[in-house]
Amino acid sequence: MSELFWLTDVQVGRMSPFFPKSRGKPRVDDRRVLSGIIFIQRNGLMWKDAPGDYGPPKTLYNRWKRWSWMDVFATIMTELAAEAQDIEIVMIDATHLKAHRTASSLAVQKGGPTQIGEG
Repeated sequence: MSELFWLTDVQVGRMSPFFPKSRGKPRVDDRRVLSGIIFIQRNGLMWKDAPGDYGPPKTLYNRWKRWSWMDVFATIMTELAAEAQDIEIVMIDATHLKAHRTASSLAVQKGGPTQIGEG
């Protein structure tokens, strides 16, 4: 597994105006949780496989789920893209592909002929 990913204070500072206001109990460290969410998404891991440095996996998942439902991440991306200096070209790629372990063996048919005309 690669090294841990951490957002810088400057990066969190640019995003913080778009964070929802905390009501009631204070939120856990935004930098730690968002860094964990990015690490999980970037490496294609399951939430339960999050390194302990980011906190409990349930906290990461709950924040991701709640903020996704509230469009917080979409707003952050939209607003940061709008602040770009060169507004002629703005590209955000969120492509993520996973292949099942059997995807590489699709050409092999079990129990049948391997070529047409055999049998």
